[in-house]
Amino acid sequence: MEQQKTNRLEIMKKLFFSTFYLSAFTFGGGYVIITLLKQKFVDELRWISEDEMLDLVALAQSSPGPIAVNGAILVGYKLAGLPGVLISVLGAVIPPFVILTVISSFYTVFKSNMVIKTILTGMKAGVAAVIMSVVFDMMTGVTKSKDPVLVIVMIAAFLANYVLHINVVVIILLTAAFGAVRTVLSQRESPHGL
Repeated sequence: MEQQKTNRLEIMKKLFFSTFYLSAFTFGGGYVIITLLKQKFVDELRWISEDEMLDLVALAQSSPGPIAVNGAILVGYKLAGLPGVLISVLGAVIPPFVILTVISSFYTVFKSNMVIKTILTGMKAGVAAVIMSVVFDMMTGVTKSKDPVLVIVMIAAFLANYVLHINVVVIILLTAAFGAVRTVLSQRESPHGL
């Protein structure tokens, strides 16, 4: 019992400091943090499988609210239940709250400072590279499943948004409906309903 309590406290501590660190030192929004969550909890700690992380990212994207907080909520819940949610959300929210509070106090100074403008412009290139890395990792995960239907849906969703300029919300709703129908049909076809 004592060992279990120690392990849970260790998980909670690591969860808080990981989300705090990632949130404090990443720029570029939720997709960047999602990539780093994957690196930390899938690649480094091996607490979550790659498939589970893909599912968590899909849920975080389709849920209302900031993707970084949604990702922290889902990872926290997966690893430690409701206390994990609270700890990971605190870790993810405290750094931007403090940083934005400080920046807002000096907004007029930052707004006209060429050095700050140049640094932020340079950071955009790094953020773009990290987001491309996320896209590549997720695409690789989908293609590894060797399910041609998922690959076709992925390509169709990309073309629908990029070429046809269909709203992302519509694409998410359509792919969610398609996935639900496909799951129901596959469960009906299986002998045990699983």
